Amino acid sequence: MIDLKTYGYIETETPPEGTIPGRVTELRREQYTVMTEQGEVTAKLRGKFYYDNQMREEYPCVGDFVLLEPNDSGLSRIAKLLPRRTKFSRADLSGHKEGYVKTVLEQVVAANFDTVFILSSLNFDFKVTRILRYLTQTRQSGAEPVVILTKADLASDIERPISEVLAFAPELPVHVVSSHTGFGLDSLTPYLKPGKTVVFLGMSGVGKSSLLNTLMQKEVMEVKAIREDDSRGRHTTTHRQLFLLPSGAMVIDTPGMRELGLFDADEGINTGFSDVEELFALCRFSDCRHQSEPGCAVAAALKDGTLPQARWKSYLDQQRENRYANSKAAYLENKRAWSKSIAKFSKELQKEEGE
Repeated sequence: MIDLKTYGYIETETPPEGTIPGRVTELRREQYTVMTEQGEVTAKLRGKFYYDNQMREEYPCVGDFVLLEPNDSGLSRIAKLLPRRTKFSRADLSGHKEGYVKTVLEQVVAANFDTVFILSSLNFDFKVTRILRYLTQTRQSGAEPVVILTKADLASDIERPISEVLAFAPELPVHVVSSHTGFGLDSLTPYLKPGKTVVFLGMSGVGKSSLLNTLMQKEVMEVKAIREDDSRGRHTTTHRQLFLLPSGAMVIDTPGMRELGLFDADEGINTGFSDVEELFALCRFSDCRHQSEPGCAVAAALKDGTLPQARWKSYLDQQRENRYANSKAAYLENKRAWSKSIAKFSKELQKEEGE
């Protein structure tokens, strides 16, 4: 028997008869690997699950706790998704079109974690603006963000990138590590306590797989070389998976994301740019657009340098993208609800006509 508390499970309700709790540790296409007290089982969603849950964010993902109906002679079935403590979401810009509106859906990357390691390597592909995007969505998730600057053994100057990150987020924990030499790895110990879950986020080639192998004390992920001309790597992780470390902590490894689409990130933006939004209350006019209006506190702060141009641009970019994703997602959700109500009405009408 396996104690699910090892995997962070806390029972909040007695499972109905015929079901057992478990935690999703891997997802490949529509097939789930779930850790239960009886061991690891393979499962899929019940058909009723698809009908009752029209929005994709309500489908289980790696890190979720679920109730499933075990099947000793075949695939078990996931019957219910248990409430999430935290979740990390991104906008899924699928590229398909529904009418004339591009499809924007919420894609839940991971769930029920305590800390997010935002990984960025100390090579030519280091960009603070990219870290800030991950930071905004991490704050929205409700978990603690931590920046991990990897490949310290390849960097001639580690103080400059640290300073660049702290200039935008002075309170943010920043650690510099090298999986190759072991430099700085001890600084990660406080986050890797038994029962705690950490999510690895970052682009391909930043060293997520190397760091995971080091923490696991064995090679569980293949490590591929990066392109020397632009320091970018190829995807090593092709799917999301949860690993139990020797320390008793868990790591959810995710595929490298070239672009992170912000989704429903209002709170994350407000928290990350609170200094910017505090200026709005100081403007002479309450409807100030912060462009050329007299008495604009933002314009004054930009002029005297107390608000860096780069920070203001980052704020505007994130707000613009977040509004776009939210407006399109709301449109599609309303359209689905309308279609569902029409289908229900038609079904009831057919039933009445047949009586």
